[in-house]
Amino acid sequence: MALSAFFRILFDSRLALGWSRLQSSPEGPPEIIPAASTSAAAPAPRGSPDAALLLLSLLQGEGRFVDFVQQDISAFADAEVGAVARVVHAGCGKVLRAHLQIEPIRSEPEGQPVTLEPGFDPSQVKLTGNVAGTGRLHGVLRHRGWQASVVQLPTLVDRASSRVLCPAEVEM
Repeated sequence: MALSAFFRILFDSRLALGWSRLQSSPEGPPEIIPAASTSAAAPAPRGSPDAALLLLSLLQGEGRFVDFVQQDISAFADAEVGAVARVVHAGCGKVLRAHLQIEPIRSEPEGQPVTLEPGFDPSQVKLTGNVAGTGRLHGVLRHRGWQASVVQLPTLVDRASSRVLCPAEVEM
């Protein structure tokens, strides 16, 4: 779930645009960005990577996310990886709950048959398998998908160091 949220913010131009608007008025309250609508919208201008880097920094600070994915875990036993994954999971979940409201795109249980009406939003539904035909499409839901219905990231104060995800630590 953490990876999904991170990449959604990284590659969703609407979220990047919202973050850009928030940065242009730092004294205002955090902007709440609604989930993507099902209607086709005009493409937004390419946003700054600052929002994605801020979220990644938050995930690192609470869950050591970057440490975990940068570590070569092939030499560790599954039990060791599982123990560390619990810590990363708890910390990253805390960040997501504090800054995002994440909801499933589809309400049906996974594994259930679904019907897609003509004009469905392809940004919300990825078709896989034997994709053919037009009109109503019938398939099986393999993943419900996720969308951020609310995004409330803190304002960046020091833009010069916005690429620093986690400072180096030196013990004296």
